[in-house]
Amino acid sequence: MTMNKWQSFAEAAQAAGISVELSRPIARHTTYGVGGEAACFISVSSESELLQVAQFISTQPSIDVAVVGRGSNLLIADNGFDGVVVLMAYVASSHAIEVVDAEVIASGAMPMPILARRTATLGLSGLEWCVGIPGSVGGAVRMNAGGHGAEIVDSLVSAKVVSMKSGNISIVSAHDLGFHFRGSAIASHHVVVSTRFSTVAADSKESLAKLDEIVSWRRQHQPGGRNAGSVFVNPAPGEHSAGSLIDSCGLRECEIGAARVSEKHANFIQASDGATAADVIALMTHVQKIVEVEKGIRLRSEVCLLGFDEETTQRFMDPRHNDIERIANAARLCEILGESQ
Repeated sequence: MTMNKWQSFAEAAQAAGISVELSRPIARHTTYGVGGEAACFISVSSESELLQVAQFISTQPSIDVAVVGRGSNLLIADNGFDGVVVLMAYVASSHAIEVVDAEVIASGAMPMPILARRTATLGLSGLEWCVGIPGSVGGAVRMNAGGHGAEIVDSLVSAKVVSMKSGNISIVSAHDLGFHFRGSAIASHHVVVSTRFSTVAADSKESLAKLDEIVSWRRQHQPGGRNAGSVFVNPAPGEHSAGSLIDSCGLRECEIGAARVSEKHANFIQASDGATAADVIALMTHVQKIVEVEKGIRLRSEVCLLGFDEETTQRFMDPRHNDIERIANAARLCEILGESQ
């Protein structure tokens, strides 16, 4: 859209009672801290606000929309995103959980470490591993996040999902969310509003001790600072790890611009002062090429790319996204949410 068209969009949104910003810098809403502006930016802090926004955006089928939570698995292009970014803003109420017969109901906006600690303190086991995931519960559901031998699909019962394309909201069973390794049928225009997890009763001291072990392990083996966690998906779960492949190619501490492969874990790329999204992408591309030449394996990105050109997006996209089963899962979720095909 041209700026005039975005101005018209903003005026229509404001007439519908929705507060918007044009040309809003969004780098600070990601853990990398790089990238450009969103053509249009909307912040929501409640389910009712979200539904209002979704119902308005559903009347604008020509626009691109992306939902952002804690931005811990997101890289935004330096040229920004020519679409609407809907930010799930932090509110204290998103940190509350409800327990019903050992099932835990949590907001999609809740940080994963808080979910882990709240459940462990209550003597509910099964979600301790979540303490090592820096993102929101909703983002973790979308990506089927995992670690320490567990992943979201192991314990998720259902999720309440809002579609920005249809404006509808629905409680969707885990079975209908199309989970696969580090992904699901949930798209960038979907919002996980709340979740229901199964847990088991346990001794809270044991669960909290397990949390401390996980935190200690991650501090020892994974870097802090400006990164988005693991950059590449493990190409063969249980056989090859992306980090070991990168390390075996001598790429640990490799640098391009102000982006650097971490010396602590080779599947992490750190951004330092002055870094750009172009630096990160250039380093990702270099690592991908070297591993492919030396090992015959093409690594794919675990990080969500927003605002990049089609060539870049396709370079890092997992070709399995086009598998018949995954396409069918996505179509089924769209149907549940009332989206036209």
